[in-house]
Amino acid sequence: MTPHDEYRVRLQRSSAINARSVRRFREISNARLAMGLVAVATAAASIGVGWIPAWWLLLPVALLIALVVVHERVDRVRTSSARAVSYYERALARLEHRWAGKGDGGEAYSDSAHLYAADLDLFGPGSLFEFLSTARTAVGRRVLAGWLLQAGAPSQVRARQQAVEELRSRLDLREEFALLGEDVRVAVDDVAMTNWGQRPALRFFRGARWVAPALTACMVLAVALYFAQITGPRPVLVVALAELAFSLAVRDAVRASAAGAAAPSGELKLLGLLLERLERESFTSPHLQAITHALDAHGLTPSAEIRRLTRRVECLDWARNQFFRAIASPLLWIPQWAMAIEAWRRDCGPHIGEWVAMVGEFEALCSLACFAYERPAAVFPELMEDGTVLEAEGMLHPLIDPREAVANDVRLDGRDCALWIVSGSNMSGKSTLLRAVGVNAVLAWAGAPVTCARLRLSPLRIGASIRVSDSLQDHRSRFYAEISRLREIVDLARAGQPTLFLLDELLSGTNSHDRRIGAAALIRGLVERGAIGLVTTHDLALADITGTLAERARNVHFEDHLEGGEIRFDFRLRPGVVERSNALELMRAVGLDV
Repeated sequence: MTPHDEYRVRLQRSSAINARSVRRFREISNARLAMGLVAVATAAASIGVGWIPAWWLLLPVALLIALVVVHERVDRVRTSSARAVSYYERALARLEHRWAGKGDGGEAYSDSAHLYAADLDLFGPGSLFEFLSTARTAVGRRVLAGWLLQAGAPSQVRARQQAVEELRSRLDLREEFALLGEDVRVAVDDVAMTNWGQRPALRFFRGARWVAPALTACMVLAVALYFAQITGPRPVLVVALAELAFSLAVRDAVRASAAGAAAPSGELKLLGLLLERLERESFTSPHLQAITHALDAHGLTPSAEIRRLTRRVECLDWARNQFFRAIASPLLWIPQWAMAIEAWRRDCGPHIGEWVAMVGEFEALCSLACFAYERPAAVFPELMEDGTVLEAEGMLHPLIDPREAVANDVRLDGRDCALWIVSGSNMSGKSTLLRAVGVNAVLAWAGAPVTCARLRLSPLRIGASIRVSDSLQDHRSRFYAEISRLREIVDLARAGQPTLFLLDELLSGTNSHDRRIGAAALIRGLVERGAIGLVTTHDLALADITGTLAERARNVHFEDHLEGGEIRFDFRLRPGVVERSNALELMRAVGLDV
């Protein structure tokens, strides 16, 4: 089936399960209420007035307990199926191009000073990050954002490609990973967990872990002998004083351990669900194998260790129960479990950061694999080790609906044709072409497939000037913001970095004379330093720059035409310089008198 058909079938199945579980949940709720009333009436008739034997109360109580157990199971199915419905509704929204503004745009990772993030719409509503990200933990989203913001090394990216290709068709695994643990997305604070695991060890006096159970055993024995009337109360009092002295000696460390463990243990419990699912899976790609092997690199199974911590914290919490509190004190319950938690943190705490990182890495790979699955025509690019090359056939913008996008070919080579000057009228597709080139390059070096029939490219540092703007707070005009960005791009080329520049309406904030001279000098300097790129312009005089660079530059353009009084675009690149402008027609179309 196509991805759309597969998602539709799974959505229908999840919706049917959810509808049944909602109905059963409501029915069992009513049954619980009715059985509760029956139990009250039976208690009144038996214990209250003695009309019936008291043992008759056992039947409604037993049925009520059974209903509570079944009710909890049905509730788990109800919430799980509701999450599945939401998951596949979002997936269908991506395929039907209804996704923009409905997910996590990753605004926290946006940096206005970055050389291409804002220009290529990497973050924010309707961004590449929102489209790609299916990660539920903060670290998963952060890893994905990092891959988009900085290209990986060729060997590293090839390993990601193999992992993404393996995960591409494993829809069941990605679904399970996305649906485990209802509150993972909002709960897991990986930084806090890692810091808790790595903080300095709390100090108990030497032998404290052995003294505590010894004192507890002595207290149990003293109390038993007292109730057996073998000894008097004096041994109990002596042991109680010893326990008091012990509690005072470890008080500060116990308080710190108990207070610090509650939040991390709860979040680790949720993370343990993801780790447990990951531990059960076997992979063939080296990168995925490395992730699963890293989880067991220290002889520790993370999910089992997390369950061990969870049990210890739960036992510690028993002391808060008002009925158990009186027993907990003479048993030194809180100090013993606080020391056990601290022992766990000493042994396993340094590995928490590694466990979290592995989950984040896997989540980021699943995000790319989901994109690869939903775009069956997307291909993995051919990554070169060196050079300055970008050759694309049938390139589409990944964020445009494939049913509407128009493919174009782009070929840039630092040793041959390094520059394309793209002319064309307003709304003809110039800026979209620049973004298509940039976004596909970003995807390629993140390890994802690209929306091209074929893409061959070298390691490139991207520098874009597409969406620069003025800043009232920084006292910067648009022109000053643009030339500041251009200086950063030039600095890349000066430093010998293989550079891909994407410049939209170059130096449009100044007069035609200065613009022509400045643009020619800037572009020539970039090309002579080995950079490749595209420059768009409305100013046809800038198209003459190609004459000064001979075969190293090329003019291409987009066209439009009037049809029935409306402007039509085909968004296809053609060689040469555009011969007409549509500015006046567009002004008239919006009701301006020109």
